[in-house]
Amino acid sequence: MAKPTKTQAKLVVNRRARIDYDVHDEHKVGIVLSGPDVRAVRDGRVSLRGAYVTVKNGELWLTNASFTVRQQGNIESVVDTRPRKILAKKKEIAQLIADKDSGLTIVPLTMTGNTRYIKLTIASAKGKKSYDKRET
Repeated sequence: MAKPTKTQAKLVVNRRARIDYDVHDEHKVGIVLSGPDVRAVRDGRVSLRGAYVTVKNGELWLTNASFTVRQQGNIESVVDTRPRKILAKKKEIAQLIADKDSGLTIVPLTMTGNTRYIKLTIASAKGKKSYDKRET
């Protein structure tokens, strides 16, 4: 039996992030999810469009990401946009907070499923003007 390759499956991609922002530093961080949230990510029922990262009490939180979660025993789905905590190292958090204080925005780029962990790639970015978007 052949060994499976270690490729990272990009489960969710924020395509508008690279169009709307000039991306600077990228960081691969963890995210706190519940069971139904993990199932939604693995099924690709997550949207990062319009999502951003906020800082509260020295912690990073993913805000405005849409998770389409199925209710227990029901066929109906509910869109859940509550904030989720981001797990990162202290140095990364300090650097991102310094970037945030200097006027940059922290945006999520991708969610990847590497083995059993779901990782989030975030980046500090500067918003583009409409004429900058036209050039790219």
